Amino acid sequence: MCRVCIAQTIGRMEQQAAATSDGGIGRARVHLASRSARRRELLRGAGIEHEAAHPGVDDGQLSPGNVSPEAWVMALAYLKAATAARSEGADGALGARVVLGADTVVVHRGAMLGQPADAADARRMIVAMRDDVHDVVTGVALLDPATGRRELFVDRAVVRVGHVPDEQIDAYVASGEWAGKAGAYNLSERLAAGWPIEYDGDPGTIMGLPMRRLTGRLAAFVAGG
Repeated sequence: MCRVCIAQTIGRMEQQAAATSDGGIGRARVHLASRSARRRELLRGAGIEHEAAHPGVDDGQLSPGNVSPEAWVMALAYLKAATAARSEGADGALGARVVLGADTVVVHRGAMLGQPADAADARRMIVAMRDDVHDVVTGVALLDPATGRRELFVDRAVVRVGHVPDEQIDAYVASGEWAGKAGAYNLSERLAAGWPIEYDGDPGTIMGLPMRRLTGRLAAFVAGG
């Protein structure tokens, strides 16, 4: 898929999500257990009203051990949602109806790549992934803080990165824009910068929330409460 088509697809995805996401979602009190700007943009694009705060979990201090990427991101998504649900804000003063947790990892040649530890780590990730294919896996947890009812699911997308010259990588690393991003990049930002990236799957999954599946599942979760 061409880069222009990809950018257009992302825009259409957000417009379609906004057009089909009612079903009570927009009026639900959703607490996003994340301060990710891109996750907030995806929710706003779908017309989902929400508040957001840090989940109180530093997953950079945690290790997946011998589990699959799918199990790991779902576990972290639930940990974030459950921690937020126990906080004063989510189940008290803010009165959230649904707590939403999410976690994303990149899987390259069998290795899970989370957020880079520093600039050198970010450069290592980008260099390793250029001229190659990797997967992006995002886990989602929906939790009702009043009842403990929960739902977990996971989505996967495939990303192909073409050749990015060393000087572009160096400039990107120096910018610090890689910080806090699984695999050291954000899809929409790198497409806008002209990086040769193509993908199969939901672009939202690559950016932190699988919106094609989330809108329907969130509507059903709200309705089932």
